[in-house]
Amino acid sequence: MRFALGTLTVLPVGVPRWDRGSARRGMEWAPFVGLLVGLTAAATGLLALLLGTSSLLAAVISVAVPAVLTRALHLDGLADVADGLGSAKPAGEALRVMKRSDIGPFGVLTLVLVLLAQVAVVNELYGEGGWAQGALAVVVSCVVARTALTLAARSGVPAARPDGLGALVADTVPVRTAVLVAAGVAVVSAALGAVVNWWNPLFGAVSYLFAVVLGLAAAELLLRHCRRRLGGVTGDVFGALAECAATVALVVLAFG
Repeated sequence: MRFALGTLTVLPVGVPRWDRGSARRGMEWAPFVGLLVGLTAAATGLLALLLGTSSLLAAVISVAVPAVLTRALHLDGLADVADGLGSAKPAGEALRVMKRSDIGPFGVLTLVLVLLAQVAVVNELYGEGGWAQGALAVVVSCVVARTALTLAARSGVPAARPDGLGALVADTVPVRTAVLVAAGVAVVSAALGAVVNWWNPLFGAVSYLFAVVLGLAAAELLLRHCRRRLGGVTGDVFGALAECAATVALVVLAFG
């Protein structure tokens, strides 16, 4: 748990062990970290609504909180991966592009579109679906984002580089464990969707189930593309997968 909190948030928990054993357990606990981040983001957004702000401002705040709690590392990873893949260069050169500190046009465009999509969906749910719908969507999207990390750290997925956080956590989580974690997240999300949509629980359950499944499916497609283009995963790839899963899950909920 401390490894997960220490690597996936800014919380000063201290990480006493920095090895593949603790990395495995940390990646298995990643969805729980997403739950903590999501609850914080949802609570902050709801506080803004209670104070009389517009649903749009509350949505911006809810989207900003996860970025603050992660030092925007996932967003940075998304931008780097967009630049690396968008360069259309061989794996080695693409990895060098991703390692640079600057952000190119592909990265900027991707960040703008992703953040706009997230804010737009949360704003719609806060404004039309009600505070409970918006809050649950924020929480579930954060959990789905970290569940994508658990799946990406499963056995058989290699690291693209021999060093860095990606190399430490890659190929550590047993496939069965990763699948069970993802299935548990899907079932719990569907149950909460049914509760929030109490007037039509079946629709609510199906909506949130689809959001989780499609969010993780989109992250899996991106993961496979990164494996083909880059040869494996990096810390940046993990960040991109998280943002991809969260955004797709939110967009799916917008159609509900």
